[in-house]
Amino acid sequence: MDRRDTVLALLALGAAPFAEAQQAAKVARIGHLATNPATSPHLREPFLQGLRDLGYVEGRNLVIEYRDAEGKVDRLPALAAELVALKVDVIVASGTLAALAAKQTTRTLPIMFSPAGDPVGSGLVTSLAWPGGNITGLSAFAPELVGKRLELLKQAVPGVSRVAVLWQPGAFGERAERDILKRAEVAARDLRVQLQFVEARGPADFAKAFSHMSMARADALTVLASNMFNSERRRLVDLAAAKRLPAVYSARELVDAGGLMSYGTNLADLNRRAATYVDRILKGTKPADLPVEQPAKFELIINLKTANTLGLTILRYIATGTVAPSATLTVRTDPQGNRAGFEYAKYTFTSVLFTSIGQGLNGPGRLVSKGAFVYKTIREEAFAPGNPVPLSCTLWDVVAGTVTDCK
Repeated sequence: MDRRDTVLALLALGAAPFAEAQQAAKVARIGHLATNPATSPHLREPFLQGLRDLGYVEGRNLVIEYRDAEGKVDRLPALAAELVALKVDVIVASGTLAALAAKQTTRTLPIMFSPAGDPVGSGLVTSLAWPGGNITGLSAFAPELVGKRLELLKQAVPGVSRVAVLWQPGAFGERAERDILKRAEVAARDLRVQLQFVEARGPADFAKAFSHMSMARADALTVLASNMFNSERRRLVDLAAAKRLPAVYSARELVDAGGLMSYGTNLADLNRRAATYVDRILKGTKPADLPVEQPAKFELIINLKTANTLGLTILRYIATGTVAPSATLTVRTDPQGNRAGFEYAKYTFTSVLFTSIGQGLNGPGRLVSKGAFVYKTIREEAFAPGNPVPLSCTLWDVVAGTVTDCK
């Protein structure tokens, strides 16, 4: 090696640590735009955890600029413009309206939405497979679930024959709305129930809508997905309770507010997976090259306190054949209490039974503090709150993390 080669080698050795230090010191900057995160505060943490799992930690190699419209949609364009001015690396838009505002603000800065209700129908992307432009993300849109929710009502409410369908015109694109309503009609024919479609364009229409349900003698209610319904969930749930209408919803927040049950996309899982898209964009992948992901994991949530108030027995068949193979079941007995649940990751429910009565199950590791239990059994009996112990079952205490035989 001559003198020139020696000098070059020494320079290379000296530059390597400097390059590594520069790479290690690089801080990712994410702009987070949301319409009203206060309506679903539990959904931010799964996204942050997903980032941590990929090595991004706030305060170390990650800065997140949060912008919250606090429910005022007209503020979204200005907030999106703020994030663009800050020159963040990517904008994460929570919800369709936030994503639309971001898209209208910039055509160059990468945008990732999670979730969006109907990405194609709303105009966010040209297609799910080829989003085009500077935007992609994860969709929560699952119109096929409208039939599953009717099936749940049919199983949970004995003798149900007429179901009111509350929907908000304009919540989705016209094509998507037609698809959802058509699927509801097809499912209703198969289940031999009559549907009563009731519109509510805003909160001012709620009283009239529920009055129409009463006049039509509806036995139960299914509420279609809508950001407005989610924001007004307390009032909706209270009206359903006042009319003693068993109701199934698309979002878990309405069950947390006291609604009977919900079946829909597991948004926490969706937001956790959104971190992977952000990581790929930060590493140079163009949003146009990332297909929009569709929901793959769903959750069935039942509020047993509400079920008991309505005098309903939750049958074993409610979780047989109606829940996707990859699903989360969460059982609530107290809307104000701790959530209790047990996640079944990759197999179909054979049967699941519920009770809110802890008597007869007292013992080490058996009684959950709020009285929530999850049973899995091969028996076919139905269990009312007054008959909580199946002949043969496995009991998961989901708070203590124990598994015991409760024969």
